[in-house]
Amino acid sequence: MTSSNGPVLLDFWVSPFGQRVRIAMAEKRFEYEYKEEDLFNKSELLLKSNPLHKKVPVLFHDGKIICESLIIMEYIDEVWSDKVKLLSSDSYQKAQARFLG
Repeated sequence: MTSSNGPVLLDFWVSPFGQRVRIAMAEKRFEYEYKEEDLFNKSELLLKSNPLHKKVPVLFHDGKIICESLIIMEYIDEVWSDKVKLLSSDSYQKAQARFLG
């Protein structure tokens, strides 16, 4: 489900969890394709991609499927490590950011 141009984010515009991921992606300043999901009529793509929770957001990247907003944020922070860091390398500051996030 990966676009030839890069990552694809399956999301719903009002989802606070999706907004968290979109903010993180904006901070990283990289291009991705946004696919809107109808949560009242969930697509086969969502059901297959996140069969456990059947929720957005879902990130598709390099043939991989990453679910859950905090996991996606950690993934993009590590994969796009050449860009601005989302989390500090200091363990306490990182814990505080995760608590607030």
